[in-house]
Amino acid sequence: MRRLFISTLLVLTGIGAWAKDAPDAAADPALEARMMRIATELRCLVCQNQTIADSNAALALDLRNQIRTQIAEGRSDAQIRDYMVERYGDFVLYRPPLKASTLALWLGPAALLVAGAFVFWGVVRRRRVEPAAAPGAEDARRIEALLSEESPAGQAAPDSDKPRRQ
Repeated sequence: MRRLFISTLLVLTGIGAWAKDAPDAAADPALEARMMRIATELRCLVCQNQTIADSNAALALDLRNQIRTQIAEGRSDAQIRDYMVERYGDFVLYRPPLKASTLALWLGPAALLVAGAFVFWGVVRRRRVEPAAAPGAEDARRIEALLSEESPAGQAAPDSDKPRRQ
């Protein structure tokens, strides 16, 4: 009986170790939906390739709670986004605004595409324009010497003292 009690106690205490915390949810589903809509527009500063709505990082959890608090205070979506940008910079936005500091983000991919097209065009053009180089005088003599060593049938010429290559 004692073994059964101890094994049951161990099993029950082990179950708590596997449990995960439930994600925080607001009492109001409309407030939670609004928070998720705002959170999908903001980048997690830890993960950088996820929104704060998708991230499980502690900072993302804090930012979601901060959004909930600001919604409860009656701030608009634009005011919340402006607060996040003021605090963390334009990097926090998935769609940064077009301005001087973000110009490279907007024009960089197009500029790289155009530069790649020019390089490709230059390589293709150079290949068409450059004819195969004609053999020089030294190369012509070597070719003649090699051709005179072998007969048309591929056998060594009778006057050649060099061994035949295989």
